[in-house]
Amino acid sequence: MDKLKQIETFIEVAEKGSLARAGLSQKISPAMLGRRIDALEKRLGVKLMHRTTRHLTLTEEGVAYLDHCTRLLGELDKAEQQIGEGRHRATGHLVVSAPAAFGRKHVASHAPGFVRVNPEVRLSFNLTDQVVDLVREGYDLGIRIGGTIDPSFVAVKLASNRRVVCGTPDYFARHGVPQTLEDLARHNCLAFNLQGGQQRGWYFQKGGKPVTIKVAGNLDCNDGELLHSWGSEGLGLAWRSTWEIQPQLASGELITVLDEFALPDYDIMAVYPQQRHLPVRVRLFIDMLKEMYARPGYWLEA
Repeated sequence: MDKLKQIETFIEVAEKGSLARAGLSQKISPAMLGRRIDALEKRLGVKLMHRTTRHLTLTEEGVAYLDHCTRLLGELDKAEQQIGEGRHRATGHLVVSAPAAFGRKHVASHAPGFVRVNPEVRLSFNLTDQVVDLVREGYDLGIRIGGTIDPSFVAVKLASNRRVVCGTPDYFARHGVPQTLEDLARHNCLAFNLQGGQQRGWYFQKGGKPVTIKVAGNLDCNDGELLHSWGSEGLGLAWRSTWEIQPQLASGELITVLDEFALPDYDIMAVYPQQRHLPVRVRLFIDMLKEMYARPGYWLEA
C-alpha cells in the first residue's frame, strides 16, 4: 500500500476523531480506512491508535508521529506549490554559450533587460567561437549560426543569416568590382586564418554546387570583428555575415558584390538538449531573442 496514502489516512482519522467521520469526509468506508491504519501500524511496528466503536485515542507514539507527519505533509504541499508556480515564473541559473562577436552584440546585450523582467534568474555567458559540448560542459542553451545540429538537441530558429562579400565604395573605386569568383584572385581579401596562419577559404555556390575559393591578401587574422573593421576601413574585401553589416549596407558604407554566388540563407538558432520539461528560464530567454530579432528595423539599428 502507498506509504503517503497511509499517512494521509492516519492524519485524517486523527483529526476527525473517528473512522466514521473520516470515512464520510473521504467518501471511503470506515473498514477501508481501518485496514490502512492497521497496515501503517504493522509497517512501523508500533500502536498509533486505540480504537473502539465509539472512541478513538492516540497513543504516545501516535501523538509524536502525527506531529511529524503533519509538518512533513505541510512541507510537501509547500514544495509542490513552489514548483507549480515555477512552471510559470523564470527562476534559477541560466548558462548560455554563444559565438563571441554575435554573443556580445545580439545575445548578452539583452541580458540586463531580461533580468529586470525576471529578477529571480541569474545569467552566465561563455562567448567563444569554439563549438562547445552543451551537456558535458553544463550549458542550458547554445546560440549557433548555421552548421549541423546533433539530433539529440532541439534547434529553434531565431533569425536568418547570409554570408556576403563586401567592401567600401572607395575600395571598389580604386580596385574595381569583381564580376566572377575568379576575379577574387586579383583583390586584397581579408581572410580568417586558422592555427599556424593557414587561411580558411570562402564558400560560394556556382551552377547549383558548393565551391570553396582560396583567397589571399596582406592582412588576415582569427578575429571576425577585426576583419569587419579592416573591411570597413577600405583595406580589402571582407566575407561577412549580414547580421553584422546590415546598418552599413543600408547607409552605403559597405557594398556587396558577387551576390549571385552567395550560399542560401542559413539559420541563427537557439539549441538545447532534448528534455521532457523545458525550464521556464530557457523558454523565456529564447522567446525574448526571437521577439527582439523579429522587431522591424532591429538588424539596422543593432
